[in-house]
Amino acid sequence: MSPTQQLSPVQTWLLIVVLLFFILFIYAGTQEGIQGIGDSSLQSKKQNITLTALLEDQGDPTRWKSLIEPAMQKLMERHPDLDIEINYTTSPYNVTRLKILSALEAKVPVDLITVDQIWLGEFAGKGLLSDLTNFTETWGRQSDWYQANWDGGVYQDKVYGIWAWTDVRGIWYWKDILKESGVDPQSLMTWGGYIDAAKKLNSVLRPQGIEGVHLTGAGHSPDLWYPYLWMLGGDIVSIKQGNPTKGTYWYPSFNSSEGLRALNFIKEQIDAGILPQKDHFWGEEFLDRKFAVMIEALQHHVPITTPLNRTHFEQNVGFIPMFPVPDETTRTSTLMGGWELGVPVTSAHKDLAWELITIMLEPQMLGPYLTKHANMPTQIPIGEGQYSLEPREVVPYYDQLVSMIPNGGTRPSIPEYPQIAEFIKEALDAIYYGTASPQGALDDAAEKSAKALGW
Repeated sequence: MSPTQQLSPVQTWLLIVVLLFFILFIYAGTQEGIQGIGDSSLQSKKQNITLTALLEDQGDPTRWKSLIEPAMQKLMERHPDLDIEINYTTSPYNVTRLKILSALEAKVPVDLITVDQIWLGEFAGKGLLSDLTNFTETWGRQSDWYQANWDGGVYQDKVYGIWAWTDVRGIWYWKDILKESGVDPQSLMTWGGYIDAAKKLNSVLRPQGIEGVHLTGAGHSPDLWYPYLWMLGGDIVSIKQGNPTKGTYWYPSFNSSEGLRALNFIKEQIDAGILPQKDHFWGEEFLDRKFAVMIEALQHHVPITTPLNRTHFEQNVGFIPMFPVPDETTRTSTLMGGWELGVPVTSAHKDLAWELITIMLEPQMLGPYLTKHANMPTQIPIGEGQYSLEPREVVPYYDQLVSMIPNGGTRPSIPEYPQIAEFIKEALDAIYYGTASPQGALDDAAEKSAKALGW
């Protein structure tokens, strides 16, 4: 085409279209670059935060993943301006307490911990836990908790832990073994019937290598004695005036007439030939059919799978939601254990740690986790509300287990409790092995406990 040759109309339009496409291409690329710069700038402005947690492994180091990961995802969605990660380590029960204590006393930054309910008083008393009272008041969910479970997170009228899940103990028995031995399961409900049943079961079963009833003689034996104390109206400690250094403080009250009567029931079991079991496997020994009857929080060791398996289990194993009572007019009791979530004072991210706890405790978040592991709820909406539908399908005797929670007692949240429990264990051992009378054993334990409490 010569310089003087003019473009035809068609060629002109084609050239315009090409130029327009070129301009649009350049514009789109420029905008993408600007957007990329903006995204990069936004990303660079995100604050990086790593939460640190020390957790008991719940018997399975991988178990926490199914609860923490979805909770963290929700936490990050709430804070798009933050890049939040969590670094948590788990450890077995027997080393967790000392591991957490060592870290916190060394002022290591930790944002979240699991606290066994019996440790709360010790941790809070040493000033290692953050006061969560203001958080809980703003949160407004206190009324969703069973009262005893909420109170189990309180130390000196302030909230230091939120009880996430619990367990309860009741009477488990093999239906076929009791039937073949001629023992009516209902007889296990009273003290006298329980001892008579044990005698009959032992006479029939011991030649087969099976014990009639299980009596805990292991390190936590006081836990299986407290419900008898509580159902009689007694308690482990009571408030008393005149402490030399603290004025009004706790004083041992377990050597009361109620405590003596409760310990006499243990002696009656020994006198009837029931053997204390030093080794304890948390119900596995019952499932192995080495015992016909066992008082335990057995549900943790029952595989939770399908409604069919639940039905099959209930066809073979019976459950009575109670500890034996002295008579039918006495209201039964049980002991509740379990885990609380707390925020150490060394946390650099208390607000986020608290928010993560609240997310983990949402019924829709926590409910499936509890069902999978047959943990009992501390929240009424999970125990009795819409979130109870799933566990009712697969957890054996779920409703009966939950029905025990209002009757459950808790061990005192005071720093000296572990020492007191050891003294009570010594009293029980004295009865198991005949080295002291019930009153003498209790009085000796109470005297030691009083000294531990500063009296």
